[in-house]
Amino acid sequence: MRLPYQVFIALRYLRSKKKNRGVSVNTAISIGGVSVGVMALLVVLSVMSGFQQDLQKKILGASAHIVIVGNRGILSNHEEITAQLKDEKEIASFAPFVLGQVMVTSGSRVHGVYIRGIEPGIEARTTEILSHIKDGDVGRLSEKGDMPGLVLGKELAGNLGLLIGDTVSIVSPIGEVGPMGMLPKVKKFRVDAIFEIGMFEYDSNLVLTDIQTAREFFGMDNAITGIELKLQDIYRAGPLRKHLQEKLGPRVYVKDWMQMNKNLFSALKLEKFAMFIILVLIVLVASFNIISNLIMNVIEKSREIAILKAIGATNSGIMAIFMLQGLFIGLIGTVLGLTGGWLLSYTLNKYQFIKLPADVYYLSHLPVQMQTSDFIAVCTSAIIISFLATIYPAWQAAKMNPVEPLRYE
Repeated sequence: MRLPYQVFIALRYLRSKKKNRGVSVNTAISIGGVSVGVMALLVVLSVMSGFQQDLQKKILGASAHIVIVGNRGILSNHEEITAQLKDEKEIASFAPFVLGQVMVTSGSRVHGVYIRGIEPGIEARTTEILSHIKDGDVGRLSEKGDMPGLVLGKELAGNLGLLIGDTVSIVSPIGEVGPMGMLPKVKKFRVDAIFEIGMFEYDSNLVLTDIQTAREFFGMDNAITGIELKLQDIYRAGPLRKHLQEKLGPRVYVKDWMQMNKNLFSALKLEKFAMFIILVLIVLVASFNIISNLIMNVIEKSREIAILKAIGATNSGIMAIFMLQGLFIGLIGTVLGLTGGWLLSYTLNKYQFIKLPADVYYLSHLPVQMQTSDFIAVCTSAIIISFLATIYPAWQAAKMNPVEPLRYE
């Protein structure tokens, strides 16, 4: 099968004028510009995807995939709702919880936190927060004694100077009404364990205790704040949330993990898109190399263009030659950049040679997550930009008058 003459000539123009020298210097520079741009884009997007995945993992490690709460913060008919949840095959497990805002005091130090009452055995099957215990034992939370147990985040324990076995006071602004008005409720707790999730918001603003202790402290009798759900597939949270909201009715409010962290994930998505747009400029700069390379080729090959026209080549055929030449440059550069970007991302992910201070970023290395959609978007963009860069030089070659170059031959 013979190649069309446009393809044959376009491939020939990629090569150096000198025999056995491979591609020309200008062609090599143009290919290098495209490949560097593609590689930079792929590596940066993979790193940003890695950060997003790590953040998502930490968020879902401390909270459930879906949360069902009462409209006024109290779920009194939770037994009825629990019975309905057992019919949903997409739900892996669920656990009740009690949540409220309190102050933790230790000596002269005070810190506002959320206290979450849990059933440790059920909670361990629903969220991963108890798997992040760094010191102590959560088994004592359910023990009955003079003083209930408490689990603190590492940052909170450090700020208050607390160790395992220390005593703290939990203060609720909502207490009993006395002669002087509303009196705050105070209760002593024992520090049983310390967890570290790796996110400052959780490690400094969340404490855990037994659910019955939390009920008694907030005066909720047998009611709870809500129910946490763990799903078989976290990305089915949106459709399942809508289904549960319709099934359970307006008496409850159903929220999924994407809703609860919408601002954070939207900001990360916007930042990733902005980085994509900024780094595409590298490929755009490379496209100018393609334009200049093709323009120089048109000037150098003016005699050959005139001869081709003289023997019957059409304007569209001449345009096709130079458009194919630029497209080949874009394709080769994209393939090289794709290979280099994948290899560098894979190396960063496997060998983790770029270290980060864990006490600052809560990460020991640069996270990398290669996504097929990113690779397709980058490669497609690079090829399209490279192709668009060929239009003007190819048009200039097509409209060339064949008489002028051949006048003095």
